[in-house]
Amino acid sequence: QVQLVESGGGLVQAGGSLRLSCAASGRTFSSYVMGWFRQAPGKEREFVAAISRGGSSTYYSDSVKGRFTISRDNAKNTVYLQMNSLKPEDTAVYYCAADQSLPSVRRFDYDYWGQGTQVTVSS
Repeated sequence: QVQLVESGGGLVQAGGSLRLSCAASGRTFSSYVMGWFRQAPGKEREFVAAISRGGSSTYYSDSVKGRFTISRDNAKNTVYLQMNSLKPEDTAVYYCAADQSLPSVRRFDYDYWGQGTQVTVSS
C-alpha cells in the first residue's frame, strides 16, 4: 500500500504558474505509475497527466498539453506537476494517484489516491 499527500495548490492569476507535489510513503514508489487528475465543482474527475515508473514516458490530456509538465524523483518518492500559463478553467481540486499496472487515463485503473489540493485561477 502507498500513502499519497499532495501540496502546492493555491490561488494564482491567469497566466501564472504553480508546481504541485505529491509525496508518497509506503511500498516502493518506483514500482508505481503515477498520475494527476482534477475535479472541478459539478464535474467528473478527469485525467490530467501520467508518468511511467522510470519517468521516461509521459502522457497528457489535450487540455493541458504544452502547458503542464509531469515529472518524478524516485529518490525522493515524489511526483510533480508543473503548471504554466494557467487558465480559469484549470480551477479544480487536483489529485495524485498511483497505479500498479500500466499508464492509464482512466481513473478507475488507479489504486491509491491522495486527498487533493485546491488550485484556483482567477481571471
